[in-house]
Amino acid sequence: MIGELHPRGAHQASEVAGMLDAVSVHPLPAPEPATRAVIPGKTRICFVGLENLPVISRQYNHHGIGGEQVQHTLLARALAKQGFEVSMVVADYGQAAIEKIDGVTLHRAHGLTEGIPVLRFLHPRLTGLWAALKRADADVYYVSCAGPQLGIAVAFARIHDKRVVFRIAHDADCDPRKLIIRLWRDKKIYEYGLRRADAVLAQSAQQARALKANYGLDCLITSMLVEPPEQQLAFDRRDVDVLWVNNLRPFKRPQLALDLARGMPHLRFHMIGGPQGGFEALYEDIAQQARQIPNLTFHGQVPYHDVNGYYERARVFINTSESEGFPNSYLQAWQRGAPTVAFFDPDGLIARAGLGAAVGTLEAMAIEVQRFVQTEGSWLPASVRCQSFMHARYGDATVLAPYLDAFARSAALR
Repeated sequence: MIGELHPRGAHQASEVAGMLDAVSVHPLPAPEPATRAVIPGKTRICFVGLENLPVISRQYNHHGIGGEQVQHTLLARALAKQGFEVSMVVADYGQAAIEKIDGVTLHRAHGLTEGIPVLRFLHPRLTGLWAALKRADADVYYVSCAGPQLGIAVAFARIHDKRVVFRIAHDADCDPRKLIIRLWRDKKIYEYGLRRADAVLAQSAQQARALKANYGLDCLITSMLVEPPEQQLAFDRRDVDVLWVNNLRPFKRPQLALDLARGMPHLRFHMIGGPQGGFEALYEDIAQQARQIPNLTFHGQVPYHDVNGYYERARVFINTSESEGFPNSYLQAWQRGAPTVAFFDPDGLIARAGLGAAVGTLEAMAIEVQRFVQTEGSWLPASVRCQSFMHARYGDATVLAPYLDAFARSAALR
């Protein structure tokens, strides 16, 4: 059937047929330290991120994105500037099959919703992704976010003598009981790839411990890149008291942001987040409730290229999620001097470094928000700590070092 739909697809699908049956595997040992470095201009690195195009290209920025798409793009651009041959596999949004943006060559795979349900896993998804991986012809493929793309990339790499680096994007990626993957098949393909990736990266010590406990795998801990602010506004020039930015999914708990706004009618709340596939009803419910709250401005989906302006205007950033990876939004807020009040505190960083406040209840969140927005005297020390922390810990050279090490470890295994 695949041959009838796409003659080349049958050949591509046959290359990974054995991979689909590999559901019981054993962890591989951690790679030995690299014996050679990655060399700019000679090492080819490909980022596999189907939803990356709306970040790297303004033309498509009306489509929704998440933090990992931002990280893929910032990392790809940084490596391209250093002289690496960088490519990216992205979904079909109607763009050319191959194009180059910001020094990164983009290879089109398949449409995100293209194909016949059930059959589309094989064609066009598997065949389209496989063909794009082959066109990229990289030495190392970089994948993040739990999903079947990791298993497919690893299967491709094993057949074609390539290497794969995987980065954990969410705490749930480290625990088979919590994986945010709907289908059993896709979970098993993800775990196939996880156990066979040439290097695994994590965002926090908590993720590293969970990965070791649940899968027996070691990993490197990495940080994330963040774009510099266009301006740093003083306290009295910030007209957004409280900012919430996230995808509208149940575990992000957007309802709590609405409840907080209702309970603090004297503050100006702004809420940004677009609808997610499968959760359209949640989005409509939140949007409808938000329209009834006078002190809350609900923006819905805002293009990535425009959202940083809201962080610059914010006095406080809040996060209501019950679980995360390491939110890109935290870095965007801290870089712009906005303390964070959140339920989720990765490795206790917010509390330990004084970058805002980690809380356990909505009542406690209200108290901390009020403390920061009430006077400049309470806000300014935390704002300065946020900016100083970002300057010291998140320079490009510091952030890139462990990624380059992971690429070198992987390339050395060829």
